[in-house]
Amino acid sequence: MVSKRGKNGLAPGTLYIVSTPIGNLEDITLRALRILKEVALIAAESRDHSRKLCTHYGIKTPLTSYNSHNQHYKGRVLLEKLHSGLDIALVSDAGTPGLSDPGSRLIWEAIDAGVPLVPVPGVSAPLTALCISGLPTHRFVFVGFLSNKKGRRRKELEGLKQECRTMIFFESPHRLIKMLTDVYDILGDRKIALAKEMTKIFEEVKRGAISTILSSLEDKEIRGEYTIIVQGAE
Repeated sequence: MVSKRGKNGLAPGTLYIVSTPIGNLEDITLRALRILKEVALIAAESRDHSRKLCTHYGIKTPLTSYNSHNQHYKGRVLLEKLHSGLDIALVSDAGTPGLSDPGSRLIWEAIDAGVPLVPVPGVSAPLTALCISGLPTHRFVFVGFLSNKKGRRRKELEGLKQECRTMIFFESPHRLIKMLTDVYDILGDRKIALAKEMTKIFEEVKRGAISTILSSLEDKEIRGEYTIIVQGAE
């Protein structure tokens, strides 16, 4: 496909989809560092969060925010810049953009607008957790976050009762117990792996039946972000 011409006769710039560390700042590729230094602008889910990464590696590229609060108008602004010929890197707070974060919307809009996309792969929380889960990895499905409303969440789980593939979920600390309880009630006492704060100082992985994991969490303060790997239906 021939690229559309942007303003002043320039070809559109490229939108780079750049994976960043999920915890340890060393978990970034050499290519990602080069791209972040070379582009005209970095569109970050959180400027403050991404600024720490840029400061650590001496990246002086300007940062702008692109998140769920401003994506309705900021997407148009970024597309204007891309069509003027500027290259932009899209980054999330952690991992690969487009997975359960607002970056997916900008990616769709860029495709519709004929803007070239280039992935710069790297670490991904779902795959990192899956490979150390001890559960089958040959067939899996990424579910992401379930609904934060109990009725809808349980309905979503009902739709997964017959799913034979290993399932990957995300969950926040304040909803973890409720989510695991619903999984236990609807899917049964399946084997799971509960991965917390991967690649960070307080990284922890719990493996076992859901009932066992729930018991281990009783009377404990739940902190950190979680990736949950759940055994598929037999």
